[in-house]
Amino acid sequence: MAINNDVLPSSSSSSSYSSSFFIFASSSAFTALVVLLLLFLYSNKVVKPRRRDVKPCLKLPPGSYGWPIVGETAEFFRRCMEGAPETFINDRVERYQLVQYKYCPFSFNIVQYYCSFLTRTYVICDDQGKEEVTVFPAAKLYLFELACRLFLSLEEPQCIAKLAADFNIFLKGLVSNPINFPGTRFYKALRATAAIKKQLVTLVRQRKVALQMGRASPSQDLLSHLLVTPNQNGAFMSEAMIVNNILMLLFAGHDTSAAAITSLVKALGEHPQVYHKVFQAEQSEIASSKVGAAGDDELLQWEDIQKMKYSWNVVSEVMRLTPSGIGVFREALTDLKYEGYDIPKGWKLYWSASFTHRDANLFPEPTKFDPSRFDEGGDHTLIPFSYVSFGGGPRMCIGKEFAKIIILTFLHHLVNRFRWDLVIPDEKVEYDPTPIPVKGLPVRVLPHIPSVP
Repeated sequence: MAINNDVLPSSSSSSSYSSSFFIFASSSAFTALVVLLLLFLYSNKVVKPRRRDVKPCLKLPPGSYGWPIVGETAEFFRRCMEGAPETFINDRVERYQLVQYKYCPFSFNIVQYYCSFLTRTYVICDDQGKEEVTVFPAAKLYLFELACRLFLSLEEPQCIAKLAADFNIFLKGLVSNPINFPGTRFYKALRATAAIKKQLVTLVRQRKVALQMGRASPSQDLLSHLLVTPNQNGAFMSEAMIVNNILMLLFAGHDTSAAAITSLVKALGEHPQVYHKVFQAEQSEIASSKVGAAGDDELLQWEDIQKMKYSWNVVSEVMRLTPSGIGVFREALTDLKYEGYDIPKGWKLYWSASFTHRDANLFPEPTKFDPSRFDEGGDHTLIPFSYVSFGGGPRMCIGKEFAKIIILTFLHHLVNRFRWDLVIPDEKVEYDPTPIPVKGLPVRVLPHIPSVP
């Protein structure tokens, strides 16, 4: 099973990103029945596992192909639902005494303005008077609205809500079995994708008219830029390509960051000493410097973000222990050798961020929450490509700085106004495919008590 390219946009910009969120999943009763039937046949020796079509002289990495057709998907999926995907890798490393083995899968200013405006809206207005807030759905809506405003200048609540509802269905089907049958995730996701594209086509055509009439600016947002900017050959993007790119950016611009913000709120609730250091030693000082002559808070600037070094260390440690993307697949484009083993052309290569981040050879006491690992010039020296929350090399996530801005802006406004307690201290986290607390992380929000002069 693989990410459904039928659900994803077809533009070339989407293909590299989609592989970063590969995960095995199954959503339909039909699929479950098929798997059970295959397991029954296998256990009764009606079906036997077969070797893949590889040259017999090759020295392949040790390992198992698992069950027929399904491979080891069920085991991998179970570990993800337990909130510990790295244990799938750990068990096989210990079994084969190798870090490689084989297994069978299925085949700045406008930004800061909106960040500050929406963060204040969601953190202050929406939660005013509420004793309990569920973090994950609130974070997703906040970030989706932010993406809509930045990329499309879209502010109508009803339109944003409709897009958000369709996107939630789309995301569920992104990592499902490609069975286009009523009731399955894939079936629902295809229809949600069509509905999203229909809405985006309408917005694109409206913007074309607005640009022609002078009611919109060519530099207004990403949509205008895509419409008025030709490539090096003087050709403009087609309407379908613009829609596909916007769809992908709306997806990439909010889903994983919502998971990261949720994990951050959870970690700060679990480690009050870290929360107090973030608040008292860093964020409160920055907030004090932003009070204007009229008593209004000024917007954060890039220089303020750069001062949040400890806060970003905390975010980095959160994403080390709970990466928003647990791994990436690539395909061997040619036969290659690695540490004495043959990797045939066409084989899928998978590296696991969750396993790498908990490798004791790379991170001493890997399960300990320790933001000082990321101190510049500190005792810990990060080995290149050991911390891969944003990937690495020429295909590093292009949205890293964007994610940094929105996460730190949200954190700044949150800790300067509230403290919180976790309603469910040991709430289970599932990867589907991003790490999501099963109850959405409900917290009790408490405003800071003003100090008396």
